[in-house]
Amino acid sequence: MSGLVDQLLGVPGWVVLLVTGLVVFAEDALFVGFVLPGESVALLAGVAASLGHVPLGAVLAVVVLAAVAGDSVGYQVGRHLGPRVLRLPVLEKRRARLDDARSFLARRGGSAVFLGRWVAFFRAVIPALAGTARMPYPRFLAFNAAGGLAWGSVVVLAGYAAGASYAQVERGLGRWTALVVAAVLVLALLAWRIRAHRRSRG
Repeated sequence: MSGLVDQLLGVPGWVVLLVTGLVVFAEDALFVGFVLPGESVALLAGVAASLGHVPLGAVLAVVVLAAVAGDSVGYQVGRHLGPRVLRLPVLEKRRARLDDARSFLARRGGSAVFLGRWVAFFRAVIPALAGTARMPYPRFLAFNAAGGLAWGSVVVLAGYAAGASYAQVERGLGRWTALVVAAVLVLALLAWRIRAHRRSRG
């Protein structure tokens, strides 16, 4: 893994930012999040920032903006192409997971856009599914921007904090994000039950 970091430090800083932005954008916009490792690339960019190769602020800005823009493009593709998106050959072998994503979006609505940001497959397909489902774009954008900001900041800063220990963080990040998502879901369910209880008493 140190060899990978050494190769990263061997290219100009602007190339690191460009490649990071393109990969994160394509992961969300082109339905290939299960092929293009956007999270890993963002982590590596954070490592490059910790080693002084690129400015941390620039990495954060590029990752967050690319994530939000990529999701917005995916949403527009789903909105304008509709069900044809769901018949793409690249999704055929993942039909069961695609059905899970559609069910998740139907149950959670806008919050699925935020929570889906933390799971690679959902990150790739939820924006297009939201567009296909005709979720109002302002609502989608609000959850998209919040998710992009939170996810981009956590992943980049994790790489920045890890420095050359990038491999350990990459392995552990999946477990931590799963715990974060689970905690958010529990809190959302608790809030819903409290509101329902108050409405029934009213």
